[in-house]
Amino acid sequence: MPKKLSLALLGAALFLAWNGLLLLFLWGRPTGPTEPGPGSSRLLPAQLLRLAQDAEAELRLQRQLLLQIQQLGRLQKPQKSPPKTTKTPPKSSKTPPKTPPKTPKTVKKEEEEEVIPVLVLACDRSSVRRCLDKILRYRPSARRFPVIVSQDCGHAETAAVIASYGAAVAHIRQPELGDVPVPPEHRKFQGYYKISRHYRWALGQVFRTFRYRAAIVVEDDLEVAPDFFEYFQAVLPLLEEDPSLWCASAWNDNGKEGLVDAGRGAELLYRTDFFPGLGWLLLAELWDELEPKWPPAFWDDWMRQPEQRRGRACVRPEVSRTMTFGRKGVSHGQFYDQYLKFIKLNDRFVPFTKMDLSYLKKEPYERAFLQQVYSAPEIRLDELRREPGAHPGPVRLQYRGRDSFKALAKALGLMDDLKSGVPRAGYRGVVSVVCRGRRVFLAPPSDWTGYDPSWS
Repeated sequence: MPKKLSLALLGAALFLAWNGLLLLFLWGRPTGPTEPGPGSSRLLPAQLLRLAQDAEAELRLQRQLLLQIQQLGRLQKPQKSPPKTTKTPPKSSKTPPKTPPKTPKTVKKEEEEEVIPVLVLACDRSSVRRCLDKILRYRPSARRFPVIVSQDCGHAETAAVIASYGAAVAHIRQPELGDVPVPPEHRKFQGYYKISRHYRWALGQVFRTFRYRAAIVVEDDLEVAPDFFEYFQAVLPLLEEDPSLWCASAWNDNGKEGLVDAGRGAELLYRTDFFPGLGWLLLAELWDELEPKWPPAFWDDWMRQPEQRRGRACVRPEVSRTMTFGRKGVSHGQFYDQYLKFIKLNDRFVPFTKMDLSYLKKEPYERAFLQQVYSAPEIRLDELRREPGAHPGPVRLQYRGRDSFKALAKALGLMDDLKSGVPRAGYRGVVSVVCRGRRVFLAPPSDWTGYDPSWS
């Protein structure tokens, strides 16, 4: 006999047996005391009432028990599968769709992947269209990479350009447009104070109001590469797993055409102690840390201070995934004509999400990178300028002080400024570039013990 039927019959039998015993008890009970005494006529109705209430409560309990047993039987009963229906396949069109329809498995995978918004900081550049066009062209999924344009300045022409994208982008506006109180000696830096205020408000919207777990930050004068989203999608798990990383950037400060590997360089990624910015990814946890102490101005240089960096690194590519076309701005074109306009933008799609990037974690990276640097033969600058000769592979140029570094960096065509002692694109003091087709490591001595903030 099936188990569920046995349980139901047992419950019914218990129910009937109990009620039978209860009726026999009531019939056999004396209707009053054998020796009537004073007040006996008043006690008898009270006893009968209590007895009836007890019986009614017991009946309710038994009824609930029986209903539970019946419900258990229904839950254990196997569900009949719905009848199979044969659907007539739709007639095929002459031109097949460019992308196959999504299967339930594909849809489920997309739903499980983390949403990473792109926050575009805009002000009074109507050329933001160039930035947005490339972002919308290359993003693989509108659901996974929503675009939020945060506009400062209240510039009507720029606002109209942003509005022309309709629902493709979310347009938010910085509410505070007035001047920021600044020290008298910083009056000419009012623009930097407004930028820092805007960054704080916009990042607060992303992480506090919209409650995203990560975000990619770009400014309105950046153009992105075809694999911009592929790169950030691949490095996001590294930031979540490795506490020694605090950001990933699409930018290489020394990424000029002649200073990067034009062959396999598109696939090369590095750790860097220098905060690059110019298209970067951060987690909500980092904003939790930075927001309470966010600076009133010069936010990017503030990020490069030891108090903020705290020994952590960023991931950056050999070949940049962003380029800047904004010569005009609050910096008045500083570095633009000499360096920034020559940055090579990657034009080849690299499937980073299909690659193992665990080599970028701190311990394996340092072990391999430092071995590669300090096993390379040390040569002099004049030797480097000759033909490869006896040293066709990677070589090392060693600097022993601030002035030595700046002289060698300038000779190689690198950006030679330092922030809190950290060279641009450097890791443990080492800057990796290509010169005359050879890999060159501009490196401190092997007994290097850390950055000297006085080298700024």
